[in-house]
Amino acid sequence: MNVWNERYSGEEYHFGTDPSVFLVAQQSFLKPGMNCLALADGEGRNGVWLAEQGLHVRSVDSSSVAIDKARALAAKRGVKMEFELADLAHWDFGVDRFDIVVGVFIQFAPPDLREKMFAHIKQCLKPGGLLLLHGYTPRQLEYRTGGPSAMENLYTEALLRAAFADMQILSLREYDEDIREGAGHSGMSALIDMVARKA
Repeated sequence: MNVWNERYSGEEYHFGTDPSVFLVAQQSFLKPGMNCLALADGEGRNGVWLAEQGLHVRSVDSSSVAIDKARALAAKRGVKMEFELADLAHWDFGVDRFDIVVGVFIQFAPPDLREKMFAHIKQCLKPGGLLLLHGYTPRQLEYRTGGPSAMENLYTEALLRAAFADMQILSLREYDEDIREGAGHSGMSALIDMVARKA
């Protein structure tokens, strides 16, 4: 069984149904009608909220169970969005396709896949498009309140600055915060946020 299908099985939403606090804080960047990619969107808490802001959202994930729950959440909230089951190692991101890409805790990717995904993200953004990226730093391994157990999957400011050196980094910060996002993310967490614009 797909490990993510197993994680998302059951009635409860593993990361809750409220959007990421980071994402809500970026609301000023969101404009109705924007084409948005919600990457590895899981059970849809972020994608559905983005659709509620009037964005045209494509929610992509590798778990069919998560997508079914995301569809149910979208229906309950009365929003329309597109869902796609995809292996992100092989998915066609497209070129100059999205106004905004949202990546919230997409740290399942080891360095080689992460490098490819970051390249695809840059390629699929339209000129002037935005990347909203939110994740954990290596210190999260001390907190153990969510996220990957592999150090190599975590982000540092230096890593993101180097990976997106060809974009305009509007903000990039590391900080600690107590987050409550379902059973999956709960407690004090070592976080990093980046907002970057494609030239």
